[in-house]
Formats: sequence, C-alpha cells, structure tokens
Amino acid sequence: MIIKLLDILRIVIVCLTFYFGYSIGFTNGYDPLAQLHFMIPVIIATIAGISGFEGLLFAKKSAEIKGFEVGSNYQRQSAIALLSYAVVAAMVYFFNWGIKAELTIFFAFIFFFIFSGVNHAIEAIKKKNYKWQNVNRPFITFILIAGMIYPIIMAIKML
Repeated sequence: MIIKLLDILRIVIVCLTFYFGYSIGFTNGYDPLAQLHFMIPVIIATIAGISGFEGLLFAKKSAEIKGFEVGSNYQRQSAIALLSYAVVAAMVYFFNWGIKAELTIFFAFIFFFIFSGVNHAIEAIKKKNYKWQNVNRPFITFILIAGMIYPIIMAIKML
C-alpha cells in the first residue's frame, strides 16, 4: 500500500509542479529560466528522491510490485543513483549554480528515465510483465519530456 501511495504522491507533486511552474513562467511575460529554476529541482527531487528512498527502504515490496527479482544489488545501486540525482539537483538549486547546471542535471536525470522507460517497456513486452510501473513508465516519461520541451528550448535560446 505504501508503494502505491508513493507512486500517487510522485504523480500529484509533479502535476502540481507543472501547474505552478507554468504559472511562474508566465507571470510577467514569459520567463523560462524562472520556470525551470522552480521545476527542475522539484521534479527531480520528487521523482528521483522518492523512488530512491522507495528502492532502499521498501526494496522487497517495490521489486515484487514491479515483478522484478527481490534483493538485487542492482536495485540498491539504482536507488542510490536516483538519490544522487536528487541531491545534486538540490545542490544546484541552493548554491544557485544557474541554468546550465540545472539543465545538466535535468538531462542526466531524464536520460536515466528514458532508458528506464525502455527497460520497463521491454520487460512488459518481452516478458509479458504488465505490472503498473512497466506499462506506465514509458508513457509518463514521454509526458514529462513533452511538458519540459518548450521551457527548455526557450531557455536554451536565451543562452
């Protein structure tokens, strides 16, 4: 039950982040830098941070829900990698390292999730493992990318 609640929490927080991020971005004209400065750390901390803690604190249940092997060292390494994205995103935000650093951590994070989405899709198709995470990960990753493309392109144009 806690894993499902964490999954819902991730989705709700990211949806709220998009709502407030786009509100911030369009407050006085359009400011993609302000929008991304808010959205990137919140999205990464939410998705990677919660997923990382889930993988470490609820490893057995999390693996079972996804239909993966239980107790894998790779699962622990993946959780640690996810937590590292969250920590670096927080550092970039709090030290105010700027849009280039924010985009760098976002691209590292999003490429991890693109490859993860492909892995989950293969798991669903090849092994007929139609668990929620295997089916939704490719689509949720695509939606996340679609929502971030415009502000990222506009921010890059400003560099």
